[in-house]
Amino acid sequence: MREPTYFILAALQDEPLHGYAIVKRAQDLSGGRVRLTTGTLYAALDRLTGEEMVRVAEEAVVNGRARRTYELTERGLSALREEAARMAAAARVVRDRSVRSTAATGRTVPA
Repeated sequence: MREPTYFILAALQDEPLHGYAIVKRAQDLSGGRVRLTTGTLYAALDRLTGEEMVRVAEEAVVNGRARRTYELTERGLSALREEAARMAAAARVVRDRSVRSTAATGRTVPA
């Protein structure tokens, strides 16, 4: 799973959000690394909707413009949790190896 997709799903984990709120939450959750453009966001939302990972929770007209609110589905939550577990396992490989290397050699590993 690509990082933008991960953070779009993570943004929707707690509550349904509209597009701009997803962009802001993804940016906040990623520490500013993920900065979604409108085109990237809606292409991803269309794909994720097709994959049944998100769905439109509500459609309304606000200031004459259509606004959709998206929510995470069970399938999306499951995919998000699986990806989080995969990334944690990958991080453990590096972290555990660094600890063993440091203990075996007595050297400190640069951060």
